[in-house]
Amino acid sequence: FYEGFGLPPLEAMACGTPVICSNSSSLPEVVGEAGVLVDPHRPELFAEAMERVLTDGGLREDLGSKGSHRSRRFSSEDFSGRLLEILEELASSRGP
Repeated sequence: FYEGFGLPPLEAMACGTPVICSNSSSLPEVVGEAGVLVDPHRPELFAEAMERVLTDGGLREDLGSKGSHRSRRFSSEDFSGRLLEILEELASSRGP
């Protein structure tokens, strides 16, 4: 039940596909409120979540939209910009 970074859910979110995944390892941090997180030791919860997403068009649409929006936080451009800000802040805090 371990996923190192959470790339498969991130790819799904980028495509606007609703995500149902485990609430363990890095997945909650990657998926956040943009997906349905369930206990990996309770397969019945996965089944319930799948049924909800399949039968509730509003939920399906909401998760797809939230996922697409959230996936943009992980773009290389966004990451590079945030990293540069951190490095500049660290450099300026050290003084001359």
